[in-house]
Amino acid sequence: MAKTKLEYIWLDGYKPTQSLRSKTKIVSRFDGTLDECPMWSFDGSSTEQAEGNSSDCLLKPVAVFPDAGRKNAYLVMTEVLNPDGTPHVTNGRATIDDEDDDFWFGFEQEYFLWNPDTNLPLGFPTNGFPSPQGPYYCSVGAKNAFGRDIIEEHLDLCLEAGLNVEGINAEVATGQWEFQVFSKGAQQAGDQVWVARYLMERTAEKYGLSINWHPKPLKGDWNGSGMHANFSNSLLREAGDKSVYESVCSSFAPFVEEHIAVYGADNDQRLTGAHETQSIDKFSYGVSDRGASIRIPIATVENNWKGWLEDRRPASNGDPYKIAARIIKTVKSAEVLV
Repeated sequence: MAKTKLEYIWLDGYKPTQSLRSKTKIVSRFDGTLDECPMWSFDGSSTEQAEGNSSDCLLKPVAVFPDAGRKNAYLVMTEVLNPDGTPHVTNGRATIDDEDDDFWFGFEQEYFLWNPDTNLPLGFPTNGFPSPQGPYYCSVGAKNAFGRDIIEEHLDLCLEAGLNVEGINAEVATGQWEFQVFSKGAQQAGDQVWVARYLMERTAEKYGLSINWHPKPLKGDWNGSGMHANFSNSLLREAGDKSVYESVCSSFAPFVEEHIAVYGADNDQRLTGAHETQSIDKFSYGVSDRGASIRIPIATVENNWKGWLEDRRPASNGDPYKIAARIIKTVKSAEVLV
């Protein structure tokens, strides 16, 4: 009987941005279900999650996906627990209050393919600069699109894993790309984003490239990288009333600092009011307004105010668990008012 590889994936304790970690467990019998994934542990003293004299942290499996990049293998997303089984302080997944999965999330993950030898995006000349941004967005051809073979391989791996990736495209800056992930349920959406990120890192690694998740790795007149959070709950999906949307959007205004605190490190470099962003210290919303903090999609309006909202502030390096948790908390506070 062939043995099975289980790649346990978790988030470490590095600040201000957590990194992905993983290790492989070999099992003799496995039917591909979450129940068959045992609890495991790791050395938290090597990941900024424990002291050396009490270093064990637990890995609790929360989602499992086929791993088409390896033979007889699965990807196991986990959350980190303390030895007593309580959520570790670094466990953003455990902060989500969405037990009935009423909240649906679609994350638009932007990132740069990065050449570690030149410390520049793929497609940048070693000396000087490429042409100004403009022709790269949704581009085709070797003059404007860089790394498509990597992107296509990543997409296939995600789809074969069963991740609900709903699209990909080249983005505004050179070497910048995006994939979109949607799920019904906030925790499940976070699981899928993190596994898709893991597969992106591993695929790029094969080509000798890294992934730059920083929200503004290129200074100057270049778009930063965000992770726009599209969200809805039954209230927004069934509203049929403009005033409901205005109430929900307005409920975000008093909590600008609380949202920005979990929307990703160095986001002030991206949220400047330029390059399709609102300033980090301001809040606004509007229909089809990509310069607003929250955009009301025209599809929502045309569907008689039944649909979703897009928070455009989250950075590309943000934790989707923590982002979803804060959005849910704010929206729930608005429901009392409507």
